[in-house]
Amino acid sequence: SELIKPYLGSKYKLTEIPKSLIFYMSKHSGPVNEIQWCPVWEQSHMLLSVSMDKTVKVWDAVDTGCCLKTYSCHSCAVRAARWSSCGRRILSGGFDSTLHLTDVETGKQVFSSKTEFRISALKFHPTESNVFLCGGFSPEVKAWDIRTSKVLRVYKAAVQQTLDILFLPEGREFLTSTDAVSRDSADRTIIAWDFQSAAKISNQIFHERYTCPSLTLHPRESMFVAQTNGNYMALFSAQRPYRINKKKRYEGHKVEGFAVGCEFSPDGTLLVTGSSDGKVFFYNYHTSRIIRTLSAHKEACVSAVFHPVLPSLLATCDWAGEIKIWQ
Repeated sequence: SELIKPYLGSKYKLTEIPKSLIFYMSKHSGPVNEIQWCPVWEQSHMLLSVSMDKTVKVWDAVDTGCCLKTYSCHSCAVRAARWSSCGRRILSGGFDSTLHLTDVETGKQVFSSKTEFRISALKFHPTESNVFLCGGFSPEVKAWDIRTSKVLRVYKAAVQQTLDILFLPEGREFLTSTDAVSRDSADRTIIAWDFQSAAKISNQIFHERYTCPSLTLHPRESMFVAQTNGNYMALFSAQRPYRINKKKRYEGHKVEGFAVGCEFSPDGTLLVTGSSDGKVFFYNYHTSRIIRTLSAHKEACVSAVFHPVLPSLLATCDWAGEIKIWQ
């Protein structure tokens, strides 16, 4: 992309809040569950989207707003997908309990496997590019190796579902958010794991009685944020014992049972989240105040992600199957 080239050699400057809509993309016929910019900066004009309509799509979301490819390898809703670190493959999982690693150019499956559960969360290991974690409607999270098509390790918790997975820096530890919230206890809502030994490090991290549909890591500080179904985001230390910061709470948006994603801007100054009323909320990370809201969608906005290179480009998606690009 000619638009991205000038930014590749320079340091990322301050993130700006987008003001206007540049592309409206609506080729999905069902809710969009997740969107992600290609992590390879030279190819970061490409945006990945997955939908309840059983498809995975790749868009040119910087220059044209056109759909480049549609992959129809799943027989049910696709709930999660991730770019590989090289940007040449896409890992996807869905309610058909299958995993596919698809070659972006040819559309062929490099790796496919069936699991015993419906998949709702996938994450590649931050330093081992052939290893990923898979979770979903099961008490188990599994680590897979693409090279052998085998499960490396199993992480067992007394829960029914994994909602999200977050690797901590370097990948020695990771967090899972689960549905294990009862009236009398909220332990196991967020669990910290040792990646190598599969041992639980802690399940006493978040004590409020809300599930956390998404987790996100701060790009520069050792902190992470959990989106909660209490209509606020909570801030935690990303180092043991993963204490919550009681002074900061990012509230004002609505979650209400949707898997609303949240993310930091690449410079870490802003925290952005969708909202079940279709808005996008921009919070100042340090003060936890709302800086601005964007009336982005008519239906629930489940994801809002800043471009890794272009300082004010934002992609959003919603429950009606729409994707919008803002600048």
